[in-house]
Amino acid sequence: MHVYKKTLQALIYPISSTTPHNFAPWTATSPTYCYECEGLLWGIARQGVRCNECGVKCHEKCKDLLNADCLQRAAEKSSKHGAEDKTNNIIAAMKDRMKKRERERPEIFELIRAVFGTDEQAHGSNMTSVHQSVLDGTSKWSAKIAITVISAQGLIAKDKSGTSDPYVTVQVGKVKKRTKTVPQELNPVWHEKFNFECHNSSDRIKVRVWDEDNDIKSKLRQKLTRESDDFLGQTIIEVRTLSGEMDVWYNLEKRTDKSAVSGAIRLHISVEIKGEEKVAPYHVQYTCLHENLFHYLCESEGGVVKLPTAKGDDAWKVYFDDPAQEIVDEFAMRYGIESIYEAMTHFHCLSTKYLCPGVPAVMSTLLANINAFYAHTTASSAVSASDRFAASNFGKEKFVKLLDQLHNSLRIDLSMYRNNFPASSPEKLQDLKSTVDLLTSITFFRMKVQELASPPRASVVVKDCAIACLKSTYQFLFENCYELFSREFQVDPAEKLEPGEQGPRLDSVDFWYKLISLIVSVIDEDKNSYAPVLNQFPQEFNIGALSAATMWGMFAMDVKYALEEHEQHRKCKSSEYMNLHFRVKWLYDNYVKDVPPYKNQVPEYPAWFEPFVMQWLNENDDVSLEYLNGAFQRDKKDEFPPSSEHSLFSNSVVDVFTQLTQCFSVVSKLECPDPEIWKRFMKRFAKTIVKVLLAYADITKKEFPNYVADEKKACILMNNIQQLRVELQKMYQMMGGKSLEDDVATILNDLQASLNNVLEELAQIFGKSLEPKITIKVKEMGDRLVAIKGTGQVQPSQRNAIINEADYVVEPLMELLGDSLSEYDHSCEKTIFKRVLKELWKIVITTMEKAVVLPPMTDKAMMLKNLLTDNAKTIAANAKIEDMSRLLKNQLAGGKDVKNAMSNIMDISKDFERNLTPKQCAVLECALETIKQYFHCNGKGLKNTFLDKSVELKSLNYALSLYTQTTDTLIKTFVNTQTCQVPVNESKFPRRKKPKKQESVSSTGGSNDEEEADEEEEGDKGNTAMLIRSDTRGSTDEGSVGEISINVDIYTHPGTGEQKINVKVVAANDLKWRTTAGGMFKPFVEVHLLGPYLSDKKRRFTTKTKSNAWSPKFNESFQFPIGGDEGPESYELHVAVKDYCFARDDRLVGVAVLQLRDILEQGSCTPWLSLGKRCHMDETGWTILRILSQRTNDEVAKELVKLKSDVRSEPPLQ
Repeated sequence: MHVYKKTLQALIYPISSTTPHNFAPWTATSPTYCYECEGLLWGIARQGVRCNECGVKCHEKCKDLLNADCLQRAAEKSSKHGAEDKTNNIIAAMKDRMKKRERERPEIFELIRAVFGTDEQAHGSNMTSVHQSVLDGTSKWSAKIAITVISAQGLIAKDKSGTSDPYVTVQVGKVKKRTKTVPQELNPVWHEKFNFECHNSSDRIKVRVWDEDNDIKSKLRQKLTRESDDFLGQTIIEVRTLSGEMDVWYNLEKRTDKSAVSGAIRLHISVEIKGEEKVAPYHVQYTCLHENLFHYLCESEGGVVKLPTAKGDDAWKVYFDDPAQEIVDEFAMRYGIESIYEAMTHFHCLSTKYLCPGVPAVMSTLLANINAFYAHTTASSAVSASDRFAASNFGKEKFVKLLDQLHNSLRIDLSMYRNNFPASSPEKLQDLKSTVDLLTSITFFRMKVQELASPPRASVVVKDCAIACLKSTYQFLFENCYELFSREFQVDPAEKLEPGEQGPRLDSVDFWYKLISLIVSVIDEDKNSYAPVLNQFPQEFNIGALSAATMWGMFAMDVKYALEEHEQHRKCKSSEYMNLHFRVKWLYDNYVKDVPPYKNQVPEYPAWFEPFVMQWLNENDDVSLEYLNGAFQRDKKDEFPPSSEHSLFSNSVVDVFTQLTQCFSVVSKLECPDPEIWKRFMKRFAKTIVKVLLAYADITKKEFPNYVADEKKACILMNNIQQLRVELQKMYQMMGGKSLEDDVATILNDLQASLNNVLEELAQIFGKSLEPKITIKVKEMGDRLVAIKGTGQVQPSQRNAIINEADYVVEPLMELLGDSLSEYDHSCEKTIFKRVLKELWKIVITTMEKAVVLPPMTDKAMMLKNLLTDNAKTIAANAKIEDMSRLLKNQLAGGKDVKNAMSNIMDISKDFERNLTPKQCAVLECALETIKQYFHCNGKGLKNTFLDKSVELKSLNYALSLYTQTTDTLIKTFVNTQTCQVPVNESKFPRRKKPKKQESVSSTGGSNDEEEADEEEEGDKGNTAMLIRSDTRGSTDEGSVGEISINVDIYTHPGTGEQKINVKVVAANDLKWRTTAGGMFKPFVEVHLLGPYLSDKKRRFTTKTKSNAWSPKFNESFQFPIGGDEGPESYELHVAVKDYCFARDDRLVGVAVLQLRDILEQGSCTPWLSLGKRCHMDETGWTILRILSQRTNDEVAKELVKLKSDVRSEPPLQ
């Protein structure tokens, strides 16, 4: 009720409507002092101003400080001086003004009555009493005021020392009191209390701060102006605004524009108004008024806050629409309620309705201005924001508690922002933005006003709330997935599940598709609706990115565990898992990849799906193989038609790689971001390629023999394999090329090499099918060559005749090759064409070597005294003489007379084989040039370099060249090339140079350039192959039959340079020789020196025999002269241990060969040489023996052939 009356009193005669003073310039005729500052009115005339109504006098500069109502002052003054008429006039004026006020603004008084619930009769009586109270003015008003000057801060320095000596004067009405002086201090503390009695509510409390000076200048000024000290600042307080107790900081203000002022002063004021001792202070009364007014208006609007539509810089000070705003303004003005107190009170009221539309924005603006009031100190105030807030009339603890409660409530509401601020409502979205702004203002208040060390940052709080909301949202989606999906996307009712089936299942992955769709809808809503609103922290917080990261984090955990369980049961098809993989990848790439903390990180999801991708690849193997078989069978049924008009391969190749490409396309579209998993995918897919292509190659190899007779189809099949290699190279590039891992590249390179080998096999099979035709034509060549007469050397003048005869000789072969090569050129890929040419070249040249240069044995050559079996005859029919090493190894065993067999072979070659004449050799060489041109095909075929370097041509040319060499040259060549005649002694001469093996280079592609490189390679191998060709047709490891020790010394005459070889046969050891019961074993040693230019020298020595001694001692020495024409490196010692037999040939026990080059650096040695069963030779050695065996009149040649062809007969060969 008291608040109600005070409100009526403030509104019936409002301060804003009181009569101002009517000042006019005035000249004092006697010394007069200013009513406001009490200073002398200086000057000769017009020293100040005087109110014509109430007569108050003051300086011009002080007139604005007089805020009292002129009418009331005049009435009070007149009543004291007995001016009854004037008083009556003033009272009448005041009555008129109050009646006019009541008449013009009845809504104000009606609103007050409604707010406080007063009936009309009581309201009328209250209005009458309020009128009288206003008319009485201050005549019956009195109060006791206790003012404690506590301290000041930030005073300005007035002394030269940079300090001041401050003291304070406090004046109420005409009574003035002063504090003690605090010397040299800008932040003084006094704590002095002064008591006053006041009888006029229009009086003011004047508090001034001074700097005390004691110098002469100050004393002189005191006599003239009553002010000897420097002014430091003042604050004026209206008495009518005081009630109860308050502890307040007041900013010190200027007295004139020239004043230099700074700082603030802290006062504790206690007021006891007569008759109102138990009434609450005016600030509490204002709070009561404001709160009642606020709640009444809210109830009248149905519980919703009606916000005013004020605009401008001071719009935040407008709390209600008129007339409610006028009520609070007049009350605050009448009773001195600070605007900041009004704002804090209204903020408190709004906090009870903060969820109403538009309220968060108003609260945010209010709090921002409250922050500005306390935190943004001016230059005239050095008081800290915390201290200023602590002196607030509203109450520090009360407001802090209010903000704490509000902060907690806002966090709770933001943690459910999707429910409280739905995206479908623009108004609610704006409230969400304002709520975040309000949180920011609370954080600012805590940091700047409360000066807390590290209050929670608004961005962190909002982020935590958003995460909490997103987690609960995800959980809700997970638990109600099917229902929400059907509601959101309008699913066919037939697809709806039974109640309760909302979670994931092991027999289906459909749940995860639906969950991803719901997650995406949430993320899109956050990005499109909430992100533009929650944009206050662009560097720290993005709701769209946070939504994607949070949703993905929870989804990833759930789907990972679900897939681990699926991996154990495998109830779904691999294709379903692959499709889910693509869906998860789509979610990650479009929403998660670029948001923290996943940006620039390798995601985990490929690892979850790796087992299922591998399962799909495994199943794809079977699908691809089945598809392959079907494609090949269709191709076969259609007789392998070309896939297009200009292609040379059939449809099955295209179909196979179409399937593989589709498989790779699926895997590559996964775009696996994990390099390690991608490597494993590529490795597994490489194995699929290997399995499919090798299966195709196997089918082709199996079917190829059935089509060799049809050359065109055979060419298409070979083209198919070559096209596999070409497509494989493309696939290799698609999979990464050089960037592929070594193990994957190795798998594909090995496959390329395997396909190359298959192609070689097919080309060989195709070539073998043509060999009978070629053999017939080559034999015709041989017959024509034999018919050519002439034994002498060919002269240059005979060149044309030789060419003509060569054309005649080669004519049968050219007829065959001309038609075939033309057909192959049109039917084969370039690479295949070259491969076929290579095989034909090998067959042609090898057949010429067998049939023309080294003719096969005749039927008479098979007559080896019942020694050879039928199988051996079959082999020998097409064998060269050097192939006899294989026959001897494999066919002559079990007690046969091997020695006689070898001798017979050599004898037969003498009887039935003839040498080519020099002319025939020249014709054959010219024919070879013609054949080479055919295979070159004007650059389309084989390169000349390949032809010239080919092994077969080298062998043929070498055989031809041997016909014209002398016996000494052939023997020298034999010694130099046959370096391992007794393999068991190989390890005893480590310095012996062995032929280097040519390294094979696997092809990794199918290009023509690579094939040409292969030609060069193969040709290079032929450079040394004719001179050094190991005997690969049978094993050379036949074991040792004993060992022999000899001492060899190379002697060179110092004067003549003649060289001699001194040989001492020391002993033999562990001779393996069996005798029959009662038989004799008489071993002796036969030593031969083999080499050039020995026809006129001693070449053979033998030791004495030893009876029944398997480890005999000989100790016999011999000397071989070798002259000085050749060095010792061209000679070798042939050591044979034999069993002496009377009246028949001696039998070979074992043989050893010591080449003098092996001991040339030492000069002499005494090695133990292991004994072999025979001498091993390569093709060069056998060819030389054959040629030498035909020189029946040369003893040296006959002797070499006999020694090297001798074979041990007992024990049998293993």
